Amino acid sequence: MFTRRRFVKVASAAPLLAARSFGQGFLSALPSHPNFLVILTDDLGFGDVGFTGSRIKTPNLDKLAAAGAQFSQFYAGNPVCSPSRAAFLTGRYPTRMGIPNVLYANDTYGLPTTETTIPEVLKPAGYVSACIGKWHLGSLHEFLPTNRGFDTFYGVPYSNDMRPLPLMHDLTVMEPDTDNDLLTQKYTNAAVQFIKANQNRPFFLYLAHNVPHVPVGASPAFKGKSDLGLYADAVEEMDWSVGQVMQALNDAGISGNTLSVFTSDNGPWFQGSAGRFRGRKGQTYEGGVREPFVAYMPGVITAGTAPAGFGSLMDLLPTFAGLANASLPKLPLDGIDIWPMMTGNQSSLEREALLYFDSWNLQCARVGPWKLHVARYNSYPWVEAPSEGRVNLPLPKPELYNIESDPEESYECGEAHPEVVKDIQGRILTALASFPAQVQTAWAATQARQTQPFSTGAVPAPQ
Repeated sequence: MFTRRRFVKVASAAPLLAARSFGQGFLSALPSHPNFLVILTDDLGFGDVGFTGSRIKTPNLDKLAAAGAQFSQFYAGNPVCSPSRAAFLTGRYPTRMGIPNVLYANDTYGLPTTETTIPEVLKPAGYVSACIGKWHLGSLHEFLPTNRGFDTFYGVPYSNDMRPLPLMHDLTVMEPDTDNDLLTQKYTNAAVQFIKANQNRPFFLYLAHNVPHVPVGASPAFKGKSDLGLYADAVEEMDWSVGQVMQALNDAGISGNTLSVFTSDNGPWFQGSAGRFRGRKGQTYEGGVREPFVAYMPGVITAGTAPAGFGSLMDLLPTFAGLANASLPKLPLDGIDIWPMMTGNQSSLEREALLYFDSWNLQCARVGPWKLHVARYNSYPWVEAPSEGRVNLPLPKPELYNIESDPEESYECGEAHPEVVKDIQGRILTALASFPAQVQTAWAATQARQTQPFSTGAVPAPQ
């Protein structure tokens, strides 16, 4: 209900909102309480969609990318799913809240109630919120979406490789072990119904697909359709879902009143493509954390906008709060408001160093075009650990890469830019002081380990 109190609140926000949309030429003014739609995929690589060069057919996403803002440098909250989702919903590093790793079905902890989520930020501004799809931030009732700010939940509580996989509606189990192949269809239908039911009030819809996480699933209508295997079939069905949801917005006449965002929680596992980037899921190389990203709002975001700067999943909470004129959480955020980049009013934004964690361990930091690697595990993720165990080691010599000119992280250039290395190292130490004890303990343990320096001498001939 649009009460007098809400009318006064909206009216008082109008000058601020008009100022935010200044400079967009003949584009329409920004709505006072826009809807927010976030479509988050699971383990989708940067190179797995048509608009980044994939052979997989994604016409609906390609259309959105052409008609909206496409970021070529957008980062997941973490290289694995639970921490990345925690970062998205809170605007904070997951290591700040004790979610450094993947949560499992029998874990007895989840997203802490001390953290403020996007739906909790938006609720005082009159928003209704739905989580449809994969949750994976705690499977006990107190951690499920309806106890973390969402008004409704339809989906699964954790990853689809954890069985049995219950399909839930709010706190009720509808199917004790649901059919993984049919989840994209079910999520899509639920999302369309939510849009129809709430088209006359501001809403936040979080549509979290399970695909293309293993076991890869696709409905009978899409199995074999791509001619590129089941992984591509699943991605093409996900793209179909995007088309259905966007059509629902158009049919309701609210497409221009909705900021629609598409991205992924981390890079690809053993299938899928990270594009030109080094690394995959579970790694802090670009391939593990750089994701396709589109922001679409016809009449407000200029078609073809392509910011030069970078953004993060942590940036969505402050961006949404700003657009909804909602109060920010009391706990300090690590994300920033990237609306000026989405609209093309600013190509890049100043921000603190963007930190890359693997579990509790800080491994890299990004400042401007520079990325500094300071530590790395002694084995790749998802493979058997060495006999001494999988441990994080300090690099004998920090590795500096210019990510804008060398996104493949192929050419280390620390010797040519010692001042950049020193600056980022200083920023890391300053930032770590604000993190919990587990992070600082992990950092100290990493620094205490011995590693063999690189040899610059001649390599002896084999005997």
